[in-house]
Amino acid sequence: MRLLFGLFAVLIILPSGCINPLIKQVETNGTEYSERFRPQFHFSPKSNWMNDPNGLIFENDRYHLFYQFYPDSTVWGPMHWGHATSEDLTHWTHQPIALYPDSLGYIFSGSAVMDYKNSSGLGSENQPALVAIYTYHNMEYERSGRNDYQTQGIAFSLDHGMTWEKYDGNPVIKNPGIKDFRDPKVFWHEPTQKWILILVAGDHARIYNSKNLIDWTFLSDFGHNEGAHGGVWECPDLFPLTTDQGDQKWVLMISINPGGPQGGSATQYFVGDFDGQKFTAAQKESKWLDFGRDNYAGVTYNDAPEDKRILMGWMSNWDYAQVTPTTNWRSAMTLPRSLELKGSNSDYYLVQNPIIEPSIIARTVEFDVAQVTEGVVLPSSQFQMEFEVDLSEKTVFELANEQDQFVFSIDPTLRQMMVDRRFSGKIEFSDKFAPGRQISAFIPENRAAKVTIFSDASSIEIFVDQGRYVFTNQVFPEQPYSHLRIVSEGVKTDKIIFSELNSIWHEQ
Repeated sequence: MRLLFGLFAVLIILPSGCINPLIKQVETNGTEYSERFRPQFHFSPKSNWMNDPNGLIFENDRYHLFYQFYPDSTVWGPMHWGHATSEDLTHWTHQPIALYPDSLGYIFSGSAVMDYKNSSGLGSENQPALVAIYTYHNMEYERSGRNDYQTQGIAFSLDHGMTWEKYDGNPVIKNPGIKDFRDPKVFWHEPTQKWILILVAGDHARIYNSKNLIDWTFLSDFGHNEGAHGGVWECPDLFPLTTDQGDQKWVLMISINPGGPQGGSATQYFVGDFDGQKFTAAQKESKWLDFGRDNYAGVTYNDAPEDKRILMGWMSNWDYAQVTPTTNWRSAMTLPRSLELKGSNSDYYLVQNPIIEPSIIARTVEFDVAQVTEGVVLPSSQFQMEFEVDLSEKTVFELANEQDQFVFSIDPTLRQMMVDRRFSGKIEFSDKFAPGRQISAFIPENRAAKVTIFSDASSIEIFVDQGRYVFTNQVFPEQPYSHLRIVSEGVKTDKIIFSELNSIWHEQ
C-alpha cells in the first residue's frame, strides 16, 4: 500500500523558535549550481558528462579529484580527465581539464602518485613529479574487432597537477591481447621498495611491479574463481587496513558492470593478504560495498593525512546513467567516506564513515520521537539526520512530498533492510531505475544501531550500524521532500538530530 504524507491524519509542525518550517526550494532558473536536481553538497561538474573518480591523491595540502569527463555532451563520449581540488573534501574548486585524448586513444580511468624519490626521472629531487597512470582506449581498434584496444600510459606534472605532459614512450604497458584491460591503480609498497600496479582484465585482476613507474613486470593474477562474475570487472583498488584488534589485512575492491546485487553496476570487495606479489583472499565469496544502486567505480585516496583510507565513488549506475533527468550536467560523486576494517578471521568487513565539513551545517533541530511518529514538516530538504533504533523492532523511515515518497526500513525479524524508490518521483526515464524494492540481508549483532542519513537535491545516502551497511541512491522528486515520518516502537533516542546543510556552491 502506498502511503503519502498528504494522507496523514496529524501533522506536527516544528516547535516555536525554529526556522520557518516551509521547505526550501532550490532555484530552477538554470543559473549555475541552482538547477533542478543539482546536488548542493556533493561534487558535480559545472556542465556535461562525468563518471569514474580518477587519480585521487592528497598532495601539497590539497585533495585532488580527477574524473572521467566529456566536455562536449551530457552523455558519454571521448574521455578526458576533469580536475577539481579541495582542502577539506567538502568545498571544491574546479581546475582546467588535466588530460585530453590523443593519437593513442581516449583517456580512461587510472590513478596518481607522487614520485618523491624521482624513481621515474620525470622530475627532480627538488621538484618531484606527480605521475598519472591511466588507460588509453583506442576506438578504431575496438571498432575493427581487435582485442588489444586498451593500453596503459603515464603523464606527469611538475606544478602540483595544474599542467601535464604525457610520457614520450607511451604506452608503458602494452596489451597482451586481452579485452577490457584497464583502470590501473598504483601505490608504493615499502617492504619491497617497488611500485605496485593492479588493473583489471575482463573477468580478473592482474598485478605488476616497477622500480620506476615506466618498466613494469607482471607478477600474478586474481579472480578467475573468486567473487561475482555477472559482468566486466573494473576500477580495482588494493590497500592495507588494520583492524581495531591490531590485525593488518589487505582489501581488494573491484567494481563490476553489470552483476550488482540490486541490478546493474556495483562494487565488491575481498579481504585477505598481499605479500608484494600476490593477493590471497580469505574467502572466495566477495562482499558488497554498498546495498543501494548508485555507488560505482569507487577508489581511495593515495597519501591521505594520518594514513586514512578515504573512498569516493561515482553516484550513478550504468543501467540508466545516461538518461537521468538532469539538464546541463550528468552525475555527481558520493560523499567521501573514511574506511575502517572490522571483524576477525571468520568475518572481516568494511565500515564507511561519511566525511563532511561541519562548517556547512546551517542549524540543528531536535525532533521528539512522538513528533516524527506522527510526521513533521522539514526545515530543508538538504540535511544530515541521526538517530538510534532498537533492533528488536521494525523501523520504517519515510520522506515525502504531496505526491512522492521514499521509504527505507529495517526488519530484524526478517533479517533484512529495504529501500523503495518506486514512488520517489521521476522514474519513467528508465524502466531499470526503480523496477522493485532494494532488499539486502541484515545481521543484527547488537541490540541497537545508529542510523545516519544524508539527503541532497537528488540523492539519499543511508549509513546503518556505524556504516557497516550503506545504501546510496539517486532520487528525482517532483518537488523537494518536505515531510518526514519514522514509524517504530523501537526508536531508542528521545531526540532525532536534524542538521540543515548549506550549499557548498553558494554563499549562505
